[in-house]
Amino acid sequence: MELIRFKHARFSTRLPADYLYSPSHYWMAKDPQQQDLWRVGFTKFATRMLGELVEAEFEVKPGAAIETGQQLGWVEGFKAASDVFCTINGTFQGGNPILDEDACIVRSSPYEDGWLYSAKGEPEAGTMDVHGYIALLDQTITKMQEDPQYAQD
Repeated sequence: MELIRFKHARFSTRLPADYLYSPSHYWMAKDPQQQDLWRVGFTKFATRMLGELVEAEFEVKPGAAIETGQQLGWVEGFKAASDVFCTINGTFQGGNPILDEDACIVRSSPYEDGWLYSAKGEPEAGTMDVHGYIALLDQTITKMQEDPQYAQD
């Protein structure tokens, strides 16, 4: 897997070059075994905002029709709880079974083992390649640095 390095201020990550990214900081990657299946997860930036995850739950059942923007479930972390939203128009295939035993895998292995859910279908409009996502991250972090709400003590 080719990784593209990104660093801005005190945040750095390596982003998979062949993944798609949403403006809401999810990644989407085709499953290597089934090309019509997408795995979806949080980017490292999203996991940094959430902190360590302690629990994840999906309210949608496998086989259900899903559409982008739909709430699929939620995750709870030490820093915050967050709804999990759909980035694929199609059919929900299920949550990552590893999360039931180790939700922290989302932060420790965000681009491989720590995916959130899988779905068959098409990614939402507005997805971007790795370079588009890097530009978004750069803008987002710059805005955060200018906002006193995010100022570091």
